[in-house]
Amino acid sequence: MSTVAEKLTAKDFASSAEVKWCPGCGDYSILKQVQTVFPDFDIPREKVVFVSGIGCSSRFPYYMETYGLHSIHGRAFAVASGVKAVNPELSVWVVTGDGDALSIGGNHFIHLMRRNFDLNVMLFNNQIYGLTKGQYSPTSEKGQVTKSTPYGSLEDPFNPAELAIGARASFVARTLDRDPKHMQAMIKRAQEHKGASFLEIYQNCPVFNDGTFFVYTDRETKKEHSLFLEHGKPLIFGESDDKGIRLDGLKPVVVNVADAGQDDLWIHDEKDKTLASLLARFHDFEGMPRPFGVIYSENRATYEAEMSAQLDRVEGQKGRLPLDKILSGEKTWEIH
Repeated sequence: MSTVAEKLTAKDFASSAEVKWCPGCGDYSILKQVQTVFPDFDIPREKVVFVSGIGCSSRFPYYMETYGLHSIHGRAFAVASGVKAVNPELSVWVVTGDGDALSIGGNHFIHLMRRNFDLNVMLFNNQIYGLTKGQYSPTSEKGQVTKSTPYGSLEDPFNPAELAIGARASFVARTLDRDPKHMQAMIKRAQEHKGASFLEIYQNCPVFNDGTFFVYTDRETKKEHSLFLEHGKPLIFGESDDKGIRLDGLKPVVVNVADAGQDDLWIHDEKDKTLASLLARFHDFEGMPRPFGVIYSENRATYEAEMSAQLDRVEGQKGRLPLDKILSGEKTWEIH
């Protein structure tokens, strides 16, 4: 007689560990949304692994009642790749911050994107180093005054979405800690994607960089500064949805919807890499709203699938070799 497994709830994904983040930290919201949506995936908890590096966000694995690994600074991508390579049936999630991922972990990040392991990256971007008490990070705005840049940062920041697309990421999306429903939808889209999914989450640090993204979440300013993307829908924003975006060649231009007409507006196509690259670079154009949602999605072979096929092919040609033969290689010498 077969028994039907009882459906898991959000509480089933919450560990007994005391959550230790500063009051008001955006990480609380992210944790809540992850625990809320995971029961919908119908994945057994023993098939889920969260891997983190170092930073405030990297305490995440302690709070999920799944397998988890708190690795070392910037190396979560390499560790997660190894986990997925030898256990491709696992659902692997990387939790990282803008400093952990894009400074010491920058090299690992770009290579994970191009390799396209079927795993999910959630980057908590608060544009500051929070754990080490307020130094500027790779995403801090130019001119930002921090403990390590008392006269203002001289560096142009990384744009994580632009960097991911440039590194050949197959899925790039952006969401916000103060928009729970949107974040849940983006986590689900990331899970559904077959390949490396990159989800940038704007996350508030109330202690060292408070309010840096509030213009995109506060009721008074949100509609004028935020653009929520939907595949196949025109790019429209504004307090009364009266503003649209059209393309003048490859330059985005804000227009009045009533004057331009819907047919003249930019229609979002998340499969179009050229336009996705332009969307990710809206930072560079004055007066453009900030896009949220799925910026780019592409279907291509995953690394672990191609690796498995290659191993089968070589084994078919050479048979299963003993380990000492593999280690010694095909060319050996004896010294007398």
